[in-house]
Amino acid sequence: MSVTSVDKAQIHLMLDLEPVVEKELNRHLEMAKEWFPHQYVPWSEGRDFDGPLGGEEWSLEQSKLSPEARESLIVNLLTEDNLPGYHRAIATVFGRDGAWGTWVNRWTAEENRHGIVLRDYLTVTRAVDPVALERARMSHMEEGYEAAHGDSFLHGAAYVSFQELATRVSHRNTGRASGDPVCEQMMTRIAADENLHMIFYRNLLGAALDASPNETMRAITEVVKDFQMPGHGIDGFLRKSVVIANAGIYDLRLHHDDVLVPVLRKWNVFDRTDLSGDGEKAREELGEFMEQLDAAATRFETRREERRARRAARR
Repeated sequence: MSVTSVDKAQIHLMLDLEPVVEKELNRHLEMAKEWFPHQYVPWSEGRDFDGPLGGEEWSLEQSKLSPEARESLIVNLLTEDNLPGYHRAIATVFGRDGAWGTWVNRWTAEENRHGIVLRDYLTVTRAVDPVALERARMSHMEEGYEAAHGDSFLHGAAYVSFQELATRVSHRNTGRASGDPVCEQMMTRIAADENLHMIFYRNLLGAALDASPNETMRAITEVVKDFQMPGHGIDGFLRKSVVIANAGIYDLRLHHDDVLVPVLRKWNVFDRTDLSGDGEKAREELGEFMEQLDAAATRFETRREERRARRAARR
C-alpha cells in the first residue's frame, strides 16, 4: 500500500504532537477521580424478573421516570454500548503505541464504566423494559460503528472534542429531567468523566490548530457541518431525538450555545491571524453555518413554545 502525501503529513503532525498527548494524559490522570459504578446503584430496590428465576415481569407502571427521561437514558446507554466500535475507531486513528496508545486504553476503560452503571441502574430500578433494551442493544451493536471521516486524525480529534462535550450536556440534563436524585447523582458523575475527556481532545486539537492551522480549520468546519451524535444509528433515533429535544434535554440551542460555541471560542477560531487559502475559506464557511444553525435553533425554540402554549390552553 502506498503512503500518500496526506498520510505522511498526518504522521508527521501526530509525531510532533506526541509531547502534547503525554502532557494532556498526565494532566488527565492527575484530575481524574476513581469511582465505582456499584456505589451509584440502589440495589435494595432490585427484585427478580420473570424467566428462569420466576420473578415479576416488567410493566410500564414500575418505572418512576418520565417518558422523556426514559428515552434519553435508553439512547445514552445504547450509545455507550457501542464502545468496542469506538475503541476500534480511535485506536485506528491514534495508534496503539506510546502516549497515544496509553490514552486510548485509559479512555476506553473509563467509558466502559458508564455503560455498566447505566444498565445496572435501569435494570434494578425497573426504569425501562429490560427485554426491549437487550434487543435494542443487540440490534445497535450488530449495526456497528464507522467514523464519518474515516481514519483522518484531524477530523477524528475535532469530532470527539465536540462529541464529548455534547455527551456531557446530554447526561447532565438527563439526570435533572429524571426527577430521581439517585439518577441525577449518577449522571453527574458520568458527565464529570466526559468533561475531562473533552478537555483532553480539545487541548490536543488546539495544539494541532497551532501547528497546522489551515488543514485543521478545514477539518473543524467539515466536522461541525456534518456532526451527528454517535448513537444516530440506534433504531428509532430520530423519534427519540425529537422527544429529547422537545423536553429540552438536548436540542439545537444547546448544541449551538453550550457545545459548539465554547469549543470554537477556546480555539480562538474567529480571531486567528494564521489562516490563509483554504483555511480562511473554511472559517468563512463555518461562520455562515453557525449563523444558519443559530437561526434554526431560534425557530425550533419558537415552535416548541407555541406547542407548549397550545397544550397548556387545552388543559
